[in-house]
Amino acid sequence: MDLHLVDLELPPESNLILGQSHFIKTVEDLYEAMIGASAQIQFGLAFCEASGPCLIRAAGNDETLQNVAIKNAGAIAAGHSFIILMQHGFPISVLNAIKQCPEVCRIYCATANPVQVVIAASEQGRGILGVIDGFAPRGIEGPADVRDRQQLLRQIGYKLG
Repeated sequence: MDLHLVDLELPPESNLILGQSHFIKTVEDLYEAMIGASAQIQFGLAFCEASGPCLIRAAGNDETLQNVAIKNAGAIAAGHSFIILMQHGFPISVLNAIKQCPEVCRIYCATANPVQVVIAASEQGRGILGVIDGFAPRGIEGPADVRDRQQLLRQIGYKLG
């Protein structure tokens, strides 16, 4: 077995969701979940099929994001993995809909941070061991940091008051 580290491409002002699923229907169901969750979200998604023709299958409502999703899926090249790139919305707005898709087994990360995917490769294929999402902590939150966090959540509409 060999280990690989794959840096994902993330366009400016974008978020990504990386997950594992189990069936070719994933592409259609994730597309419907994204469209149903928000009319303003622009997205592209790609799914690595793990049996049959083993194709990268894709959908979306933004061609650029779809093409980057395909590129990232090809770099990961792990069976039954999927990646969604999105703009004009946040993963928190769509994660429940995605998790409700019957094919979705796991979400590895949902982020706007730089992401590295840890891949194991064998004679059979490739699999995702985990992700490195963003950076290591630089300290412990103090009172001013708590106020800033609470203010930000209210400013972007995730908390009231």
